[in-house]
Amino acid sequence: MNSLGKLLKDKREKVGFSQAEVSKKLGYSSPQFVSNWERGLSTPPVVSLRAIAQLYKISPDNLFQVYLKSTLKQIEADLRKKFSKRR
Repeated sequence: MNSLGKLLKDKREKVGFSQAEVSKKLGYSSPQFVSNWERGLSTPPVVSLRAIAQLYKISPDNLFQVYLKSTLKQIEADLRKKFSKRR
C-alpha cells in the first residue's frame, strides 16, 4: 500500500464509510475502484479528488499534495526500471 492508498483508507475508515458507500457517493458501479485505490493498484481520477476530500473531510490541497508525491514516486520507479533494463 502506498502513502496515497494508506491515506485514503485511513480517512475513509475515520469517517465511517464502507468502500461500497464511497463508490456509490462518487458514482462508481463497484467498490472495487475504491479498493484498488487503497491497495495502490490504481489512483482516483484527478477530477474526483475534490469530491473525495469533501467526503473524507480533509483538505483538497493536502490530498492533492499526497496524490502528486505518490504519482511522482511511481513515475520515478517506472523510469528507473526502464532505464536499468539491458538490451
